[in-house]
Amino acid sequence: MLILTRKPGESIRIGEQIKVKVVAVDGDQVKLGIEAPREVDINRSEVYEAIQKLNSQAAVNRPSEDILDALKKIRKK
Repeated sequence: MLILTRKPGESIRIGEQIKVKVVAVDGDQVKLGIEAPREVDINRSEVYEAIQKLNSQAAVNRPSEDILDALKKIRKK
């Protein structure tokens, strides 16, 4: 894992097409701005993991109500 230190207004580049900028730091929260092509999926980890679980269950045709409820809650945030 690469660990970098950035201040508000500073950014990092991932390849040629992705830019991640520190927009603000407020207490223990960091707000990031991400510039990337539309075809690049960008999700919070918990949303990505819920999607992966749903896809796995859909492959065996057994969606879990718990996972569907969790995904609905995550999307409301």
